[in-house]
Amino acid sequence: MSNSSHPHRTVEYQTLKDHLIQAFSTYEAFKWDPRHGFPLASGATSPFYVDCRALLAHPHPRRLVAQLAFERIRTLSFQAIGGLELGAIPLALAISDFGFSADPPHVWRTFVVRKQAKGHGLGKRLEGLIHRGDRVLIVDDVLTSGHSLCQAIVAARDAELHVDHALVIVDRQEHEGRAQVEAQGVQVISLLTLDDLQPLTHQSAV
Repeated sequence: MSNSSHPHRTVEYQTLKDHLIQAFSTYEAFKWDPRHGFPLASGATSPFYVDCRALLAHPHPRRLVAQLAFERIRTLSFQAIGGLELGAIPLALAISDFGFSADPPHVWRTFVVRKQAKGHGLGKRLEGLIHRGDRVLIVDDVLTSGHSLCQAIVAARDAELHVDHALVIVDRQEHEGRAQVEAQGVQVISLLTLDDLQPLTHQSAV
């Protein structure tokens, strides 16, 4: 399928994408340290650090992320957006809110997958408004190994939800993360890749 057949392949989309890339520098959410690097959750070390939580703490980049995500998912059919705590929470809420403000509005409920089921109350692992049989979009801020996305996918499917797509802000293109997720039969959508952010290295040295 050619790029021209996708509605997000537009000049406006590229402009929004460029603004988001610059926002990683403006809000100090991308750092580069080729000498010492940064430890990753996987135990590996990388010269790049992508801090989407810092990025999503600000309303302007949060809206950029939501708008870019909306352009990528607006034609998909699903009822709710969610993912593993904590990184998925602000992302799911931002996309849901933006979708509701669109014309026509898209009503996407949100949910969160706990890392551990609660030890009190109803003992639920998934929190939010979901129904058995819902089709859902799994989201996360950064894709590295794919572990967080896969955890969320398994938990959602255990709750009898249907998962066909996952969305991340940044695909680090490392540790075969995308392949790990797609092995679950889930298509990965990324707004940016590490290649998109690498030109910022001259602005982001530690």
